[in-house]
This record gives sequence, C-alpha cells and structure tokens, in this order.
Amino acid sequence: MKKILFIALCFVGFQSAKAQDNDRVITTGVPFLLIAADARAAGMADQGVATSTDVFSQQWNPAKYAFALKSQGLSASYTPYLTSIANDISLGQVTYYNKFDERMAFAGSLRYFGLGDIELRNSPDDIGVTRRPSELAVDLSYSLKLDERFSMAVAGRFISSNLRIPETSGGSSDASAATSYAFDIAAFYQSEETAYADFDGRWRAGFNMQNLGPKISYDNDDTSDNFLPSNLRLGAGFDFIFDEYNTVGVNVEFAKLLVPTPPATIAPDVNNDGEVTDEEQAAATAEYQQRLQDYNDVNWVSGIFKSFGDAPDGLKEELKEITYSIGAEYTYNNAFMFRLGYFNENELKGARKFFSMGAGFKYNVIKIDVSYLFSASKVRNPLENTLRFSLTFNFGDDWDEY
Repeated sequence: MKKILFIALCFVGFQSAKAQDNDRVITTGVPFLLIAADARAAGMADQGVATSTDVFSQQWNPAKYAFALKSQGLSASYTPYLTSIANDISLGQVTYYNKFDERMAFAGSLRYFGLGDIELRNSPDDIGVTRRPSELAVDLSYSLKLDERFSMAVAGRFISSNLRIPETSGGSSDASAATSYAFDIAAFYQSEETAYADFDGRWRAGFNMQNLGPKISYDNDDTSDNFLPSNLRLGAGFDFIFDEYNTVGVNVEFAKLLVPTPPATIAPDVNNDGEVTDEEQAAATAEYQQRLQDYNDVNWVSGIFKSFGDAPDGLKEELKEITYSIGAEYTYNNAFMFRLGYFNENELKGARKFFSMGAGFKYNVIKIDVSYLFSASKVRNPLENTLRFSLTFNFGDDWDEY
C-alpha cells in the first residue's frame, strides 16, 4: 500500500514529494531525470556541470567528454530509492563514451527507474494483478572542442514513462507508456594549469540547458500534459594542485527549473471578514480554475521564457527557485578520493537541504565510488540514509590534456 502512494508522488514530481504545503512548488513529469545517478556527483551534493571530466558527464555536462584523458569509458551505477518504505525501488544507469580524436567525443547512456512490484485489486476478495511501473531514458551526445580550452555539446534523449495504472477489471490493461523527447545544450571551459605561490591551479566552468522538449502526457488530453524537468545548470570550480600526489577540487553550482511557476490559490474571503460566502467561494474557485487552464495552455518553448519572470511575488520569488550546492573532492595519487557537499533549496520551493559525503578508489582501469546523504531539512528526503554505488572502467589510448 505504501508503494501505491509513491506512484502519486511520481506523477506530481520529485520536488513536491519533499515540499511543504505550498501551491507554488514547481512540479514536472518524469522527475527521475533530475536524480543524481552516480555516486561521485552525489557525494558532492548533486553537482557535476563544472567538475573534472568523468564517465558520468552525460547527465551533468556532456561537453566535458572532449577533455577526457582516456579514449573510452564505461560506467554502471545503482541508487536505492525510498528505502524506508520499500526495498525494490531503484534507479540504475549505464553510460559509455568514446573519444575518437583530440577534439570530439560521442557518448550514450541508458537510465532506468523501477518502482518494483505493485499488486492491484478492485476489492479485497479479487485476485491481485501485479504491475511493475517504470521509467527510462536513452541518451546520445556529441561534444566538440572549439579551441584548446573550451568545448560544447548537444545531446538527444528519448523518454518513456510507464506509470499509468491500468483497469484491473477482467484483467484488461489499457495503460500504454507516455513518451517524449528532449535535448541538451552544454558548454565547458577548463584553463591550463597555472603556477601560484604555493600550489598550481586550474579553473573550470560550465553550463547545461537540460531536458528541453515537448510536454509529456499520460492521457490524450491537453489539460493533463506535464512539463519536462527542463533545467539550467551553471557552475564553476578550481583545482588546488599541491603536488603530484595531492589535489583538492572545490566547486559551486546553481540550478533553476525552466518551467513556469504554477498559479497561486485564490483566497475566497475577499472582504477579510472571516466569513466566506458561497458566492465568494464560487468566484475564487472559478478564477483559480481559469488561471490553471491558462497555465496548462503554455507550451514548452514559451514556458522556458516565462520561467524567468512569472513568479507571483516577482524577483524575490524567482530567486527562491534557484538551488545551489557546494562540493569538494580530495584526490590522493589519482587513486583515492574523498568528497563532501551541501545542497540547499528554499523552504517554499521544495525544502531540499542535505549534506553528502562520498569516497572513491581507483585501481588500474577500475574505479569504485560510493556516497551517503544526510538530510538537513524537516522534510524527509527520499534518498537520506541511502548508500549509492558506481563502477567505472576507463580504457583505451591516453590523450594529452591539450
């Protein structure tokens, strides 16, 4: 029964699952696209748009692949989800990249979000029908160095969301998966290594406009279309290279959903006299329904531009829709890594606040990463007290940094 409640959370969006009762929390379809799938990024509080290149760059910033130091890489990651109420809900991802020459690289990934087995009945006496809702996304990307220190990338994505609950009467099943497509536009900058007084250093910066694409619908009804979790990520980082064995990377990242703010509810007590008449309630309901209809009529392209200036409380509220994270990674001899991070989201826009930590170990071509999350919010986080794992293989020819 608890997992059935989780289905509803998936429909209204990942953010609302953690939010307080506030009508202006932005919700989207297929929110699993925003969950950090790899343990490295998760250990630094879900950031990766401007961190150093790794196989997992497909989710965060595919433009980083053009700076890869190995010609090929393969990774697999596993993230248990909502472990406090179920043991068979999880997110898995497989990623592969190939750097064909010193300037360009191709990459692809498969992301699968499984919600486990759910038994459906019309009544307690019926024979249960077991369903396994799931979502998946398939990505392809191409990245290209435009000069020695700057690269850009484009990525295409096919999305399938099989969450509809079918009619169980007579065992019929009318629940085809909802589908959509999206694309990303990304860029990455990495400076040359510069000598400072007591250490060498390297700057990094990046941005990624993610999941730009048409709404996704579970019914053939325009009023039930859901925005994709279109997202803008901006980040920067700096590597403190103390010697050939010790490096500390510090990163900061900002993100904002490129989705319009939903309309606020209408207070029916127009006169503020403490009494709500039937006429006031009807008028408030009608006005809110009209605002909601206008919101549903916004297409995804217009929604991107509206997302920067449509918050009811103006710029002050727009700024509340920006999340930020701070992360650090210590690397010893390119073999052992330790990571820390902090993520913050405004209380009125989802209330996600958490600390994270992680570690990595590399031997030859194999690297293993693990991360753990500590919630710092009164609102429960679906990933708190959860270990995440990633396995990476880097192989092929070595590429010079420039």
